[in-house]
Amino acid sequence: MSTVQLNFVNKSNDQNNSEIVIFQKNVAADFDEIAVAWKVIKNCGQGDYHPFTYSSLYQVAMSDSYGNYTPKLSAMPGQAFEMVLAPSGDLIQYSGPATAANQIVLKNSLQKGAVSGYVYRDGSVAALKSNIVPAQQAAFEFKPTIFIGVASQITQGQIMNSAIISSINTEISLLGIASADIVMTGGGYGANATPFTFTLENVEMA
Repeated sequence: MSTVQLNFVNKSNDQNNSEIVIFQKNVAADFDEIAVAWKVIKNCGQGDYHPFTYSSLYQVAMSDSYGNYTPKLSAMPGQAFEMVLAPSGDLIQYSGPATAANQIVLKNSLQKGAVSGYVYRDGSVAALKSNIVPAQQAAFEFKPTIFIGVASQITQGQIMNSAIISSINTEISLLGIASADIVMTGGGYGANATPFTFTLENVEMA
C-alpha cells in the first residue's frame, strides 16, 4: 500500500466551526490503548476542503527520562528499534526484525529510566507509548483504516481521552484506494439538526 491522497470536504450545515479529528488505533495492544490525534483539521468552513496524505511509510523516535528526544528513523512493519546508552548518551537504533511481521517494536534497552516511543505517519504522531521501563517493549500495528469525527479542544499529536475516542465511531477503510474525498455532511441548529456523517466520494482505486 503506497500513499493515499485524501481530501476532506466540508459540505455540512455546521455553524460552530467544529474541529475534525482523525486517528488510528494500535491493534497490537491487548488492552484499550490510548489513541493519539493524528490529524486535527481546524477552521475548515462550509465548502472548504483540506487535502492530506496517508502513506504506508513510518518513522519512529523515542524520548528518555532526561527530556531528550531522538531523531526520527524510517521504519517499516516487521522492524524493531531500541533505545541504548551509547558513548555520547542515549540513542535510538535499529535492532533487527520484529517477532511479528505486521508490527513495529520499540524497546527500552537502557539499564535505568523509562522511555516513550513514538510512531509517525506523514510526519505526524500516529501512536505513542509512554513509560516503557528497561527491558520492556511496545508493539505497534495498524489496520489500513482511519477513524474520523467531530471534537473540540483537541491538539494534534496529543493523547485523546477515552470519552472522545468512544464517541467517534466512523471507521473508513483505505484498503486498495489511491485517492478519495472524505465528505462531511449533517449538522445544523435546533430541530433541523442531523448527526454529522462522513462518506467517501470520488474514489479512485489503486
